[in-house]
Amino acid sequence: MNFVPQTEGFDTSLLESTRRRAPINAATFSALAFLIEFGVVLTLALATGALYHLVAYGSVGSIGFYLQVGALSAAVYAIANTARGDYRLGNFLGGKLHTRRLLVHWHGAFLCLLAAGFLAQLSVIYSRAWIVLFYVSGLLLLVPLRRLLTRATLYASRNGIVSAKRIFIVGATPRVSAFLQRYQPSQLGVEIAGCCFLPLLPGRLSEGSSEILTRELEFALIQAREANPDAIVLLAPWTATDAVKQTAEKFGVLPAELHLGPDGMLEEFTNAELLRLGPISTLQLTSAPLGTLQWLTKRFLDVALAIVALVMLAPLLAVVTWLVRRDGGPAFFWQRRYGYNQETFWIVKFRTMRVMEDGPVVKQATRDDDRVTPLGGWLRRLNIDELPQLINVIKGDMSLVGPRPHALAHNLEYEKKIRLYARRHNMKPGITGWAQVNGFRGETDETHMGKRVEYDIYYVENWSLWLDIKIMFRTVLSRKSYRNAF
Repeated sequence: MNFVPQTEGFDTSLLESTRRRAPINAATFSALAFLIEFGVVLTLALATGALYHLVAYGSVGSIGFYLQVGALSAAVYAIANTARGDYRLGNFLGGKLHTRRLLVHWHGAFLCLLAAGFLAQLSVIYSRAWIVLFYVSGLLLLVPLRRLLTRATLYASRNGIVSAKRIFIVGATPRVSAFLQRYQPSQLGVEIAGCCFLPLLPGRLSEGSSEILTRELEFALIQAREANPDAIVLLAPWTATDAVKQTAEKFGVLPAELHLGPDGMLEEFTNAELLRLGPISTLQLTSAPLGTLQWLTKRFLDVALAIVALVMLAPLLAVVTWLVRRDGGPAFFWQRRYGYNQETFWIVKFRTMRVMEDGPVVKQATRDDDRVTPLGGWLRRLNIDELPQLINVIKGDMSLVGPRPHALAHNLEYEKKIRLYARRHNMKPGITGWAQVNGFRGETDETHMGKRVEYDIYYVENWSLWLDIKIMFRTVLSRKSYRNAF
């Protein structure tokens, strides 16, 4: 085995492009984020108080009182975010808003405000209308503000303004190249302080290879000490336990974090995280897609909007039912589909074809399919054929938004061809979905279906109430959602 560092073929431009000193580091960023949100809440209290008093009484009222209330609310809200680590730069660079946690903190700030007013016997001088205005304004403003800060942070990191960490990379040339190309650290606000190439590391080290690795690590240690990074990142296979232990022991003398870089397992499961259950450490590869509160929120939205939609669309549904029956045959088409946790249910649609297939062989509709009726073609293009599924939503078989369900025959076929296909069933199927509003609907060849599954899994792993609302709007307004409808 060739146990010699390999540096040939390494593209040095990958490394040079990440060596830059950003003016704002992670600690400074956290302080700025704290001050921005503190200042916004304080300003919001002042603005809503003065505006309400001006409209109701013709004057701006007590500015000092508004500032006191605003300062208390802002302090509780911002400190709660700090305690949960929400102002860490990594959260903003990851692009996740943590909307539910943000709203919990805002409600907590108001509970503290009301409790303080009661205990200090100041609640009698609170204007209830102003307090409600202040509360609602925060609900409407703080989520978009966090979204704006996230986008601004991503922009700043890409332009070298913000740096999350200075890291020193240790690993074999192929792994270093793959790491830099895949993750592009400069786009994440990460500065590469230096790099040292190690041999390709085997799972077990012989006595001779262990001595060679020791010499290489001693050289790497000198380089790392001079670079003075925030963290050392070892890029090695997790199965190379001897080499990982030896490297950890060697770099443990430096006042820096030591990280074992992502291996194939983490790249496969993008939401994997290390958890502790008492003394037991586990690598959680996937999590339940929805917690109890999230499930209740999604279910409430589904039922409420489905009932409203059925009432409002009742005249249209009645007309379409009459037209389909007049065209000859039943108005509705029933077919078995896989739902949540691969449980079978009967989906209902307006009949758009001359056949009613539901068996081991179901031919997918194609462009200019002669089985589609003239009326059915229009219903498909306008997505009207899907509206009866509002009944499935109310029954609990489906959701308004989720991965689109496929015929059982197609499900069984694609489970064998596409990796992770079955993970689509970790959430209820939807009338519309993230894949559909991005143009992936219609005929399901293997390549097309692969992209559809990719979007569906993204939705399952990144669900939020805002994403559901966004998808529903795009279903109606975006041209992509009507693409390939035949």
